[in-house]
Amino acid sequence: KMEITQHSRYECTFCGKSNVRRTAVAIWKCGSCRRTVAGGAWTLSTSYANQIRSNIRRLRELRDQ
Repeated sequence: KMEITQHSRYECTFCGKSNVRRTAVAIWKCGSCRRTVAGGAWTLSTSYANQIRSNIRRLRELRDQ
């Protein structure tokens, strides 16, 4: 399962194309826009990162009110 997830392509959050590939452990690079992103070891985004991202968004919304 880990090999399948680490060798698959993911969608780039910057350009929107499905061209992000793993170059090293936790280093992901988009072939289209050439951006490099730090992510999870086997998947681009981990469940913990998604949880933190939603907490930050929620706190920003509370601050802006």
